[in-house]
Amino acid sequence: MVFEAAAPPPDRAGFLRWYEEQTKWGEEHGYNHADVASSNLRAWYTEMITEYPPMNGPDASDADNPKMTDYSIGRSIIYASFAWSQAEAARDATFRLARNHGVGFFDVSSE
Repeated sequence: MVFEAAAPPPDRAGFLRWYEEQTKWGEEHGYNHADVASSNLRAWYTEMITEYPPMNGPDASDADNPKMTDYSIGRSIIYASFAWSQAEAARDATFRLARNHGVGFFDVSSE
């Protein structure tokens, strides 16, 4: 998951509560359109989908691609679910692009 760095509380417990609230997907919009996200998150997404194309939404591709990714896009977060076969490379790309675009990175699959 990538997120607007100023959006969550700065402490771990607060961050985890914020994360839990965000992933209830309670915002009043669909979660397949990048236009709802902040400009930094949209920039991250635009670059990320060149390598990991979305499986849903207006940017979806019909191609049979093992890098096809399920993105859930909120105002302050983008949650990306990658195929296990892509996990390590996708994590590296997510982190690198998060740093390049000034957004936070949270590896939800790690401790």
